[in-house]
Amino acid sequence: MNDYLGTIATNKALVRTLYEDCINGRDLDRLETLIAPDFAGPRGERGPREFRATIEAVLTGFPAVRFELHDLIGEADRVAVRWTFRAVHGGRFVGLKPSLAEVTQEGNVIYQLRDGLIVRAWLQADRLGVLQQIGAVPRTFAEAAGPRPI
Repeated sequence: MNDYLGTIATNKALVRTLYEDCINGRDLDRLETLIAPDFAGPRGERGPREFRATIEAVLTGFPAVRFELHDLIGEADRVAVRWTFRAVHGGRFVGLKPSLAEVTQEGNVIYQLRDGLIVRAWLQADRLGVLQQIGAVPRTFAEAAGPRPI
């Protein structure tokens, strides 16, 4: 039982390191020590290089982004994380010019770990909300419809 609990604690610490040191701390070179060569991501990313490219895209679009971890829950080979990120849209993101809008996004990720490495991730995040906050899509149906003729 102690080995089981020790593995869960180690897995949770690894995921916390991903956010606090690699992303918030901008130590992207350390990703190679956390992400498995056979990693599979939620958008089809493969391996540490593609995982890093995803993080770099976020850091390019939101240079001062900070992830705040609210929940970190471990069970067997999985760690679930609930987070909020706050940032200013200060760089190009998904082809969009910086809007300088303040952005808040909430998300949930489940990571699968094996032998001390992240091998899989499933992500649910409010992407639509981010696009609305940076002005890429309307916030409401009324805004999308435009002014009503008189």
